[in-house]
Amino acid sequence: MKLASLKHGRDGRLVVVSDDLAWCAAPPPMYPTLQAALDDWAHAEPVLRGVAESLAHDAVPHSRFHEREAAAPLPRAYQWADGSAYVNHVELVRRARGAELPASFWTDPLMYQGGSDNFLAPRDPIPFVDAGWGLDLEAEVVVVTGDVPQGASRDQALAAILLVGLVNDVSLRGLIPDELGKGFGFVQSKPASALSPVFVTPDALGAAWVDGKLHGLLSVDLNGQPFGRADAGQDMTFDFGTLVAHLAKTRSIGAGSIIGSGTVSNRGSDGGPGQPVEAGGRGYSCIAEVRMVETIEGGAARTGFLAPGDVVRIEMLDARNRSIFGAIEQVVA
Repeated sequence: MKLASLKHGRDGRLVVVSDDLAWCAAPPPMYPTLQAALDDWAHAEPVLRGVAESLAHDAVPHSRFHEREAAAPLPRAYQWADGSAYVNHVELVRRARGAELPASFWTDPLMYQGGSDNFLAPRDPIPFVDAGWGLDLEAEVVVVTGDVPQGASRDQALAAILLVGLVNDVSLRGLIPDELGKGFGFVQSKPASALSPVFVTPDALGAAWVDGKLHGLLSVDLNGQPFGRADAGQDMTFDFGTLVAHLAKTRSIGAGSIIGSGTVSNRGSDGGPGQPVEAGGRGYSCIAEVRMVETIEGGAARTGFLAPGDVVRIEMLDARNRSIFGAIEQVVA
């Protein structure tokens, strides 16, 4: 089942979307928003699945689904916590500045609490303010949970994952060092992120969803050229069940919480840093990573961060070459 929110008020208007993303239908009035459905998921899910089934058989009033008319599926959420499940990415960051990777990073996930009061729509521009802020994209996978009790096990956490989607976790690289230097985490360096047009239930992902990991190429294009083709299911040190359980260690998690994977990152075929797509590699899911590789291999970064007019596109296709979540496509403005 695929769900989206059309632009309407602050929280959007929930619609059920066809598998091919061509059509959408409204659920009953008791579920006007995605958050309303998540709050009552035990009763809402069968109702929404009934709408999806009717939509598939052309047995319910429906209209064309246009991604440009979509808001973020959750325009504002109760929680946005982003992990760093791909330790290869963290290792490259530290190698580029000559620092060793603590052994605990392989067993204890990194995670920060981001701003969740305003998610960008998938076609909203990325605001550009100051070149010195180092505007960067970050292509990631996200999940949305139901209620998760404090101290939940990995299996309990995995069962609480209700939806899966994509995010462009916008970062301001030039502001990160000073914030981390304060020892208190990200704030100004993490502005609003953009979510994919559609969120999908794990069962609808079929063989692509295995043990809390989404397998498939995460396509990142920059100005119409392939920038990243990393497989989201490879080199993922911590699956989503582990990430959600990590967050729930000391507190319960409310329905509608969004948890991110961190930047999707693959090692090179030789086990070393990944190579650009044009060189036959998997490329990168953020500009910072290619700059790290350039620094490690050549002593200095050459690739610049995002500038006005740049176009970022993030998408994942299924085995039939159809878009699963729709595309995040944003112009830097």
